[in-house]
Amino acid sequence: MRNTSAQDHTLSSLSGRNGIATAQQHTKAVVGFNTNRLIACHDCDLLHHLPEHAITTLLCSRCGAVLHRQKPATVERSLAWITAALILFILSNSFPFLAIRSSGLAQETILLSGIHELWKQDMHSLAVLVLLTCVLIPLVQMLGLLYILVPLQLGGRPAPSAGSLYRIVQELAPWGMMEVFMVGILVALVKLDHLATIVLGISVFSFAALIFVMAAAFASLDPVLLWDRLDQRR
Repeated sequence: MRNTSAQDHTLSSLSGRNGIATAQQHTKAVVGFNTNRLIACHDCDLLHHLPEHAITTLLCSRCGAVLHRQKPATVERSLAWITAALILFILSNSFPFLAIRSSGLAQETILLSGIHELWKQDMHSLAVLVLLTCVLIPLVQMLGLLYILVPLQLGGRPAPSAGSLYRIVQELAPWGMMEVFMVGILVALVKLDHLATIVLGISVFSFAALIFVMAAAFASLDPVLLWDRLDQRR
């Protein structure tokens, strides 16, 4: 009986037109094979090998599901969105987030001062969680993508350790929870509305815009194309 433990199903030939390709299944040894060009079908888990040449849309050979759809100008668009996100991030942490007016007294707060107040009230775990998920992790993602995308946009070789940094950015993606924090702010505003006058600052609007801009940045990023560009350094 032939041992197939070191073998895998890959994409060997392409057929189709109008930029749509389907995979023809065959067996190839994994030893010495470039695993960076492997992609698994999200529907049936069949493993395919991405073609070397550009394909607009790639379909699974078994179930016909879309394996990959190329995103045009991915570096340029993602870099533009990330730059806008960084500007909004600076605004969100520089101007008053909201002001509370009650009995003739007014108190303004910014995002970082709110985290500091949580720490002073012995809510250490919550303060650290908000700091990580709403400030540090989004900042690392933005700076990391800038470090990766700027050299590619300028036409040079990828920056040193760009591949490792991109893996970190991908791993951190589920931990960025700015939208959860924003929902919590809205709930708190509704509950405090009858107790005091709440004045929204510019940071609230820039923070809300930041959520959508970050989502657009990741949506416009083509991981397959980006990995191809990063592999040029090897």
